[in-house]
Amino acid sequence: MSSCLEAEHSPIFVNGPIVVGAGPSGLSVAACLSNRGVPSVILERTDCLASLWQKRTYDRLKLHLPKHYCELPLMEFPKNFPRYPSKQQFITYIECYAARFNIKPVFNQTVEKAKFDVVSGLWKVKTQDCVYTSKWLVVATGENAEPVVPDIPGLKNFYGPVVHTSAYKSGSEFANRKVLVVGCGNSGMEVCLDLCRYNALPHMVVRNSLHVLPRDVFGLSSFGIAMTLLKWFPLKLVDNFLLLLANSSLGNTDRLGIRRPKTGPIELKNATGKTPVLDVGAISLIQSGQIRVTVKAITKKGAKFVDGQEMEFDSIILATGYKSNVPDWLEENGFFTKEGMPKTPFPNGWKGENGLYTVGFTRRGLLGTVFDAVKIAEDITDQWMKSEGPLSASNICSSWGTPSPCIVHFHFNKS
Repeated sequence: MSSCLEAEHSPIFVNGPIVVGAGPSGLSVAACLSNRGVPSVILERTDCLASLWQKRTYDRLKLHLPKHYCELPLMEFPKNFPRYPSKQQFITYIECYAARFNIKPVFNQTVEKAKFDVVSGLWKVKTQDCVYTSKWLVVATGENAEPVVPDIPGLKNFYGPVVHTSAYKSGSEFANRKVLVVGCGNSGMEVCLDLCRYNALPHMVVRNSLHVLPRDVFGLSSFGIAMTLLKWFPLKLVDNFLLLLANSSLGNTDRLGIRRPKTGPIELKNATGKTPVLDVGAISLIQSGQIRVTVKAITKKGAKFVDGQEMEFDSIILATGYKSNVPDWLEENGFFTKEGMPKTPFPNGWKGENGLYTVGFTRRGLLGTVFDAVKIAEDITDQWMKSEGPLSASNICSSWGTPSPCIVHFHFNKS
């Protein structure tokens, strides 16, 4: 592989797509392309695969869905893995996946800017070290690229440590402390559960309405039940059935300070991307009083509750989610919203203009990623096969007007 330093400011021509991001989305596209004989180059800003999983998740994390709904294209999970693989098991699966398809990203390459050059008809992707060029650009940085730290009244005045869940690892760091958890999605619920296991006293800020469903019912996955029923019944009917299961299993969460939205869980997920919480034990701890909810406001030393009482806290954990970072580096007009999400909804948001593609922005988890990756690989392969062979490096050099020889970067992902 040619070195960036060797290029001396000459663009590095990639004989295949440039994929930005070495998470599950980027790896899925590279594997599907490899399986069709098309080379690619993945640029990754960190030093590892799936950095969100390896560097910014808590230790007790498991897949929220059964493993067969979370498999990447062309490779199943090991049969000896449990129904809900652990964080480390998923990382092992990712590393084996990359090895199987000989995917070797270029690590420590932060994309600072990517822009389509109308003169050459190529994408120009600039990192801190190099400039890469290609006919195709695949945006695979995903919906969860950067932590969200919202402007919460009173938060700046709090005297203790404030930590986002991206930096939270274990409740052992907060043993026997009073901890305020802001956010009650899957991460917020699981962090509270984890804190309880280390004798911490968590209190949870519920800022919005949300659906809480049992992860399993009678030994079956709630998600699996829903996916099966949707093959035969209308969405609203399936939503009503899920709510019936939830109420019979968990009780009325409104009484706990957790209001349900008027829109059903699947319909809401499809429309907004807001994922239902799949309960693994937090609701029972809320019912028993070990986890307290309905905080009204954050104060200098802690929080005020809706009943007027105040309590001091040692720490605050922000379970406030993540966001896309695409607007920070991609220069294009019309395909992405200002929030960094494709304007065209699933299932047609995977392809833009001028060889631009996106994977991992469907708000449908890894199932959506697989759908996008297969579509992208098929589309690029068709163009690859119809062309009269790989683009000429000399043509690329002349289009950029560089007198010195270009460095041609070939990275074949062979299965």
